[in-house]
Amino acid sequence: MPSKEHERLEQGRDDASGWRRWGPYVSDRAWATVREDYSANGDAWDYLPHDLARSKAYRWGEDGIAAICDRYQILVFAPAFWNGRDPILKERLFGLSSPEGNHGEDVKEYYFHLDCTPTHSYMRFLYKYPQREFPYERLVNENRHRSTAEPEFELLDTAIFADDAYFDITIEYAKYSAEDICIRIEAINRGANPAPLHILPHLWFRNTWAWGPRPSPEPKIRMVRGESADLCLVSDDSELEPQSSIPVTYRLGSRFFHAPEGGVPLFTDNETNMPRVFGPGHANRRPFVKDAFHRTLIDGDSCTNPLQIGTKAAIHYRFEAVAPSESVVLRFRLTDSPGLEEPLDEVDRTIELRRREADEYYETIHPPTATADERNIQRQALASLLWSKQSYLFDVELWLDGDNPNLPPPASRKTIRNEHWRHLNSLRVMTVPDKWEYPWFAAWDLAFQCVVFALVDGEFAKQQLWLLLFEQFQHPNGQIPAYEWEFSDLNPPVHAWAVWRVYNMDRIRSGKADRDFLERCFHKLLINFTWWINKVDNKGNNIFEGGFLGLDNITVVDRSTRCADGSRLEQSDATGWMGMFCLVLMRIALELAKEDRVYEALASKYFQHYIYVAAAMKNMGNRDYQLWDEEDGFFYDVLLYPDGRYRKFRVRSLVGLIPLFAVERLEEAWIEPFKEFRENFDWFMKNRGKLARSVVHTVERAGQVTHALTILNQDQLRRMTTRIRDPDEFLSDYGVRSLSKAHESHPFVFDSSEVRYEPAESIDRIKGGNSNWRGPIWFPTGFLLIESLRKLGKAFGEHLGCPAAHPGDASLPFNDLAREIAERQIRVFSRDARGRRPVYGSSQKFQEDPHWRDLILFYEYFHGDNGTGLGASHQTGWTALVASLIDEWRH
Repeated sequence: MPSKEHERLEQGRDDASGWRRWGPYVSDRAWATVREDYSANGDAWDYLPHDLARSKAYRWGEDGIAAICDRYQILVFAPAFWNGRDPILKERLFGLSSPEGNHGEDVKEYYFHLDCTPTHSYMRFLYKYPQREFPYERLVNENRHRSTAEPEFELLDTAIFADDAYFDITIEYAKYSAEDICIRIEAINRGANPAPLHILPHLWFRNTWAWGPRPSPEPKIRMVRGESADLCLVSDDSELEPQSSIPVTYRLGSRFFHAPEGGVPLFTDNETNMPRVFGPGHANRRPFVKDAFHRTLIDGDSCTNPLQIGTKAAIHYRFEAVAPSESVVLRFRLTDSPGLEEPLDEVDRTIELRRREADEYYETIHPPTATADERNIQRQALASLLWSKQSYLFDVELWLDGDNPNLPPPASRKTIRNEHWRHLNSLRVMTVPDKWEYPWFAAWDLAFQCVVFALVDGEFAKQQLWLLLFEQFQHPNGQIPAYEWEFSDLNPPVHAWAVWRVYNMDRIRSGKADRDFLERCFHKLLINFTWWINKVDNKGNNIFEGGFLGLDNITVVDRSTRCADGSRLEQSDATGWMGMFCLVLMRIALELAKEDRVYEALASKYFQHYIYVAAAMKNMGNRDYQLWDEEDGFFYDVLLYPDGRYRKFRVRSLVGLIPLFAVERLEEAWIEPFKEFRENFDWFMKNRGKLARSVVHTVERAGQVTHALTILNQDQLRRMTTRIRDPDEFLSDYGVRSLSKAHESHPFVFDSSEVRYEPAESIDRIKGGNSNWRGPIWFPTGFLLIESLRKLGKAFGEHLGCPAAHPGDASLPFNDLAREIAERQIRVFSRDARGRRPVYGSSQKFQEDPHWRDLILFYEYFHGDNGTGLGASHQTGWTALVASLIDEWRH
């Protein structure tokens, strides 16, 4: 039976109104982003560092701890904290910038997304706040002086949590109605001694009024007396000029923030402290500025507005000594309803009701054979993904030219990045990889994120995939924007795969095929495919270049940089991705042809294009080299010199496994109704037989004929999957390594550079150094490999499988190998026989402490040998794929 949350999902299918209008759409970090960078040299990390974040008004979006806002981020709510010792009011999460970290940027806080429903009717967030002074300088200095070969220096390493001297602060949100939000903050002292705590709920307007040649009217927050004895702040945006880029007149109207007695109201304006940010001689626009609450508590300054009015407000609650194991609780309510008599009386009841409804909802999501531990993992993965939505506001043209023609930004910045993306203009709620480390959309991350979103919110998943194909995102030339650091970078072309997969997941779950979605996306994907063909098939021989393609440091050279001598790198992964792209477009065209036979011609085109791409990987075009290496039984990149010489990069990595992703099945009986496609298929197999039979493999089983479309022939499949299965090469106890372990003792050397198996963080700082594809396990590529093996298993059945990697091993059907990899990836997060989670490695706190051990962090990638989490610690973007693995392998 559908739950209440299912009903809410049906009631509101967009985020402009209804139950989705308010959500966790605020970044964890807005400082040091490209959007906020107006420097002359493009150094976003230096232009607006953490230390200035409290003092400078943001142009393109706010940040906060467990913050919420409306869909266009007009009004924001977030709590802030102070332990009486810190030198900074804790309004935002702290982390290292890219130059400060020995492995790039990294958040240095512990926080967890415990629960969230798709409409955000209920949300729960946990923040672990130390009672000792936060070691800002020590974290920076220690990490800055460590080499890339050393581990990162984490907050737990500072001993700040010794003796459990910290608060567990839980922030809960529950919607009484779509526009009425109940808030509960509980702080529990986990330490052995009484400790002080200050809690400051903040309510503020994003600054949209101060940027142009003339300031526009401002909204206001003021103090009023409500019907009860509680405190009440009223926000009013009636004077605020509507934003011209919003297609409708959008106003929130009056909002009433109810809070309990005992707090001290504070008011200021969300305006830049000019002298502090830009230096002496720069005058403030307003006498009261953004960092007033910090200066009031930390410095004892008298700098808030005594008239109790402004664009930023807080209520200061002070608890002198919270006893050990005791807690303090504050209840609030943000509503559009005036005149409520006892507004806070409903808070606990509403939270309990929505929490119970969330339980009921997730009972319909969890697969029947999942263990209690796996259900916890899946629920936290989905909650973290849902928390990772962000109101992504960015008008590239306005950013490049500046708001005020009288004060233009430095001219040099127009040629640093994104100069060709002036059309990009986002006012969308988007899913981002990690709201602290990657607080912007990334094209191929988003594709995987949408596959997981389809488990709980198919409508949102479809909307997100369409966004990147929408005119305000997709370039007129067909390119899909990569990410804001450089929209022109090349991410792997997985968007079509995600569209096809989400379409089918939604069809199965809803019982209805959304053909309109599929058809709209297909038309735009055709343009994107043409861009790829024209852009990265340099010589028109169906062998692709493509650049780094998301695998930052996987090879011996920086693939984002063109060779100075004119050499070209012909890439196995780029060509493999394009083979996959062709097959997905063929399947979509056939699906659309069920109702419109015109699409059969396009299905034929992409079938034939797949043949040419796939065959080109294996010596087409009379070349004396090929990407496939018969001696090693593997695909390699080839460096082609201007004089015709070539050099194979004999690095066994994901680059050579990606051609396996290009797999599809065509059953004779299934394609029979498609008369034109069938005729074209038969003609091609007959008249281009030598070419076609190398990449189309016909299998007859039990009277059924299936054509397996795969770049590798049967012998090559056996050889490749043997390497995948080999623990001395790719198969770890926790998934598939990104680089063969064989390169640990046999590194590949090219000139003065080498590629060596590095199972943990990257030693080489290619592309910033905060990612490593030279050994660790990555969930998205593992997920695609699992899917490919399942398709191969279905096509070949018992006829073909994976041979033994070592004497004494038995051969393994492809589907069993897929299951083995899936189980190992799930195992990263699951408790083992000793009750330990591999993701947390040797961390005693996470492995043994009852207040830590069931809290899950979804890291960016994982140690190739022991499964320890590495990189971004809240990359629930694509690592949330563990929720999909649990769904698919526990039914």
